[in-house]
Amino acid sequence: MESPKPYLFTDNNPNAMEDYAQSIRRLEKPKGKVDVVLDSDMYNEVDDQFALAYLLQSEEKMSLKAILAAPFFNHHSENPKDGMEKSYEEIFRVLKLLKRESYGDSVYRGSEAFLSDEKTPVESEAVDKLIEMAQSYSAENPLYVIAIAACTNIASALLKCPELKEKLFVVWLGGMGFDWHDNKSFNAGQDVAAARVLLGSGVPLVLIPGRSVVERFATTGPELDYWLKGKNEFCDYIVEKTAREAGICNGNKCWSRPISDVTAVAWLHDEKFMLDRLEHSPVMEYDHLYAEDKRRLFIRYVYSVDRDKLMEDLFTRISRYE
Repeated sequence: MESPKPYLFTDNNPNAMEDYAQSIRRLEKPKGKVDVVLDSDMYNEVDDQFALAYLLQSEEKMSLKAILAAPFFNHHSENPKDGMEKSYEEIFRVLKLLKRESYGDSVYRGSEAFLSDEKTPVESEAVDKLIEMAQSYSAENPLYVIAIAACTNIASALLKCPELKEKLFVVWLGGMGFDWHDNKSFNAGQDVAAARVLLGSGVPLVLIPGRSVVERFATTGPELDYWLKGKNEFCDYIVEKTAREAGICNGNKCWSRPISDVTAVAWLHDEKFMLDRLEHSPVMEYDHLYAEDKRRLFIRYVYSVDRDKLMEDLFTRISRYE
């Protein structure tokens, strides 16, 4: 069986022009409050915790319907399954610190492994729940997925149910900046097959690159102490955890730590914290670089973030927890 073919704009498609125009219309930022699902490798480091806290203090714009635990593999896990399980547990820990335990009924275990190829989904309760939830939505009123991990869960759902592309809108933090040609993105690099499925699926997509773009959305120890220390239980937890993670990954007395995942939540805010533009969906290659195909549908590509403006909004909101 061949891998799923990406959705292409071609002249031999009788509906090509309308499909092309519709794909651009569907990429408009939503007006009013929207329903969202958070797909997260919460235990990976520290920015997922910031993102969840920020999301739950953005109730005027987003209504959180589910949290999906995603797999990851680094110095905090023994394998992707262990990473997913630790993320699942960390989600409940953060919800308790935020005093939002009621959301615990909407937390689901995700994939225990990365995709083995581009045609076989990884089964999980998170994947099945996403498919089930999406049935109540439409192209005009999609379910927004804030994806801040390897996109294994989302790609698996799209493989099981390709028509989900008509019911979802995905904001994914993954991949490198288009002008970056070294190393790899953690989220995309963990599961390149899943990234290829997502980017070629035709689902409305905002791509927020970590490397060379929102990795610049970083904070420091003195800044965290000034804005957050002593404000509430979660703030003290995340200040200490961020400093500890910086020690593991950096080790210098003077350090900064990216908290990039916050930007995926921020894109849905009415406030303009980032600049983006329309680009043809890139082809993620297995060497972690991009190839280009102008026949592919458009996505929104974020290329700049107003670091100070967004950081102030983040700190202001999460310091409100009691």
